[in-house]
Amino acid sequence: MQELIAAAAAILLLVTAASLGTALHGFRKRRRAQLAHELEHGRQIVAEVPSGTEMTLFSEADETFSYGATTLDKGRITAARVLINGTPITAYESRQFQRSATAVSAAFEDRPEGIAHDRWDVAIETLDGTTMVACGAIRERISQELARRIFDRVKQYLVERDGATASG
Repeated sequence: MQELIAAAAAILLLVTAASLGTALHGFRKRRRAQLAHELEHGRQIVAEVPSGTEMTLFSEADETFSYGATTLDKGRITAARVLINGTPITAYESRQFQRSATAVSAAFEDRPEGIAHDRWDVAIETLDGTTMVACGAIRERISQELARRIFDRVKQYLVERDGATASG
């Protein structure tokens, strides 16, 4: 009887392992296809943002930023903000479109201890509205690093554009 139970448990473990292996293979295949699609369209990957069971890419091309199926025309971006639980902690507003003289500091203070379960987002404002890039609430500073990477890249573009406008 014990042999029968052990054999059933072994078969169950083998089926579970095969199922997990198949799921992992499918995930890797979808991820490779996503990356190839971005590269075919001349986009550079800025960050891979977890969303549910999938990864959503934030990428950059010459004239656009892309977040999943959303495309943001770089020329229409007015500001970027990093949010923790919906509260801005840092922001950069383009000088071309600056609305207020009292913008949030553009310095992004590093938080080595992280914030355990707080939600990190990047709000990218355009002339057409605001796109929220949900970076998540993952421990060990992962969400914070994703938000930092996306914000820094958008800010770098805006600073370069503002500098070219001021000198040009």
